[in-house]
Amino acid sequence: MFVRTESFQEFLKFYPIVSGLVAIHFLLWLFIDIIQLPIAMQILREGIGNNYLVGQGEYWRLVTPIFLHGGFAHALFNSFSLVLFGPALEQMLGKTKFILMYIAAGIAGNVGTYLMAPNAFYQHLGASGAIFGIFGVYLFIVLNRKSLIGSANTQIVMVIFVLGLFMTFSRPGINVWAHLFGLIGGFAVAPPLLRNVRPFSVWQNRAKFANRESKDIAFNPNRWSKGPSPLKKYGKYVFWGIIIFLIALAFVR
Repeated sequence: MFVRTESFQEFLKFYPIVSGLVAIHFLLWLFIDIIQLPIAMQILREGIGNNYLVGQGEYWRLVTPIFLHGGFAHALFNSFSLVLFGPALEQMLGKTKFILMYIAAGIAGNVGTYLMAPNAFYQHLGASGAIFGIFGVYLFIVLNRKSLIGSANTQIVMVIFVLGLFMTFSRPGINVWAHLFGLIGGFAVAPPLLRNVRPFSVWQNRAKFANRESKDIAFNPNRWSKGPSPLKKYGKYVFWGIIIFLIALAFVR
């Protein structure tokens, strides 16, 4: 459930919402921090969470901070968490309900920041509130829908939950209210979203896409090819190797 066995191409096909969110994180980081495009800088200025400006009626700032990050390491850590924990939930909920849950949890985290942050001019950005919403859904599953998750994955969820809370309160510069209210938001929206869902299985994805591709069996110009290309064969190892390298680089810096 939380161990990725898909190839890079399969990951993009099976989990388009998670893939799209990660792409948004890094494209915005690239355009804002590296290229510094004028329009990207305008997006940052108009999109960053700001409690004072929310109080002045700029309510879109309860949504836009979900997609912005304060540097490469921030975007990388949240994206890595999303890649690990988002795919199973995207399959279980479906694309529409997953993005609704993600945005609702992110908004809950930003509303909590607006209501509880002591500084009226407090500024914030990042997807961590929405990601804690994912943990909130998993926590609801562990407590109320045990048929959707095995014992091993239950242990993983509880360990991540405890570690997440510990890191929230122990590290400086963390938006504690975004984490807590994002977690509560995910837990709150879980009951209606989890109706009629089935447990995660990567084989469901593979079977679904195999059925779609079987329509082209009548004429397949590649049927006599010598086998998968090296990119397809080793793509997942290259992908995860790059991710691990980037994480190490972020912590070294």
